[in-house]
Amino acid sequence: MRVLIMGGTRFIGVYLTKVLVEQGHEVVLFNRGNKPAPVKEVQQIHGDRHDANQLKEKLAGESFDAIFDNNGRELSDTQPLVEIFKDRVRHFVYVSSAGVYLKSDQMPHREGDPVDPNSRHKGKHQTEAYLAESGIPWTSIRPTYIYGPQNYNDLEAWFFDRIVRDRPILIPGNGLHITQFGHVRDLAKAMAAVLGNDRAIGQVYNISGDRYVTFDGLARACAVAAGKSPEEIKLIHYEPKQFDFGKRKAFPIRVQHFFADVYKAIDDLDWKPEYDLISGLKDSFQNDYLPLGRDGAEINFSVDEEILKTV
Repeated sequence: MRVLIMGGTRFIGVYLTKVLVEQGHEVVLFNRGNKPAPVKEVQQIHGDRHDANQLKEKLAGESFDAIFDNNGRELSDTQPLVEIFKDRVRHFVYVSSAGVYLKSDQMPHREGDPVDPNSRHKGKHQTEAYLAESGIPWTSIRPTYIYGPQNYNDLEAWFFDRIVRDRPILIPGNGLHITQFGHVRDLAKAMAAVLGNDRAIGQVYNISGDRYVTFDGLARACAVAAGKSPEEIKLIHYEPKQFDFGKRKAFPIRVQHFFADVYKAIDDLDWKPEYDLISGLKDSFQNDYLPLGRDGAEINFSVDEEILKTV
């Protein structure tokens, strides 16, 4: 297939590009051109996706079998793209987020669960609703927390920063909130498995690891990945409501239970996660965190110090 990826040079798109090229697809990237393509032979079309006129000028003359929209956050990001290719593409795959789900007493989140109209990801659900009405053959992917080498969000690195410096790990609440991480390569392979799969048309899929972990368990898993014994790290729990940090982030994960059922994807896509949590975290630590020299970088621990003064 000839496949267009929106983005393709930061995180998810890097892995997706490599997986699709490995599978023999012809991949084209659309982005601003600030970074090189992750695979040399991949064509790039440079432009600003937020400029509808530029999108039409750059892409209207192109033909694709499938499109992956990895970085559309609002409906206004995706709608112009759909309007260009509505009747000319076999599959439109949209990366949404499990963050669209409404908080629930019953977990894990399943694809048919209610969504939160006021979540910070509401633009993604609005886009999903638009795709469902547009007539384009679509699939939506809802990851939970994505991790792995090249992650530009401080998730696993937040824990590694403290573990390698023998600092205490400050965890809000009692440490028993349950969350879920999914390795970026597993996400990319699930996205690639959508192509050519008629069962995936018009469907939403949660994609992540197939097990869940507590906050305390995640800290201990990061310690193991960093080559330390879980007993070596010091976990300190605190009440987050006692603090007002403004826009500063004291912890990289939302303080609530947050995990999703991935078995619909396993059944429909003939896919399963390759990485368990420990092996995935080791991949991040050994192939990203250490090579970047972050273990020796200067890190701002001012928020940690504010908490430690009161605990």
